[in-house]
Amino acid sequence: QVQLVESGGDLVQPGGSLRLSCGASELISSLDFMSWYRQAPGKEREWVARIAINDGRTFYEDFVKDRFTISRDNAKNTVYLQMNSLETEDTAVYYCHAVRGSRHYWGQGTQVTVSS
Repeated sequence: QVQLVESGGDLVQPGGSLRLSCGASELISSLDFMSWYRQAPGKEREWVARIAINDGRTFYEDFVKDRFTISRDNAKNTVYLQMNSLETEDTAVYYCHAVRGSRHYWGQGTQVTVSS
C-alpha cells in the first residue's frame, strides 16, 4: 500500500503561484505514473497533469498547459506541481494519484484557494 501525502495548498491571489508537493511512502521509481487531479466544489474530480516515472514524460490537461508544471525528484520520492498565473477557476482540492500496474493510490488532498 503506497501512502501519498500532499502539501503546499494555500490561499493565493489571482496571478500568484504555488508549488504543491506529493510525498510517497515508497520509492517512486517503483511506480508507473503519478498524477495530479483536482475537485472544485460541486464538480467532479478532474485530471490535471501526469508524469511517467521511468522517463519523465509529462502530460497536461489543456486548461493548465503553459501555467502548471509537473516534476519529480526520485531521491526525495516526491512529485511536485508548480502552478503559475493562478486563476479563481483553479480553486479546488488537489489530489495526488499514483499507479503501479493495476493498483491506484490516492492522497488525502490539499486545498488551493485563489481569491482576491
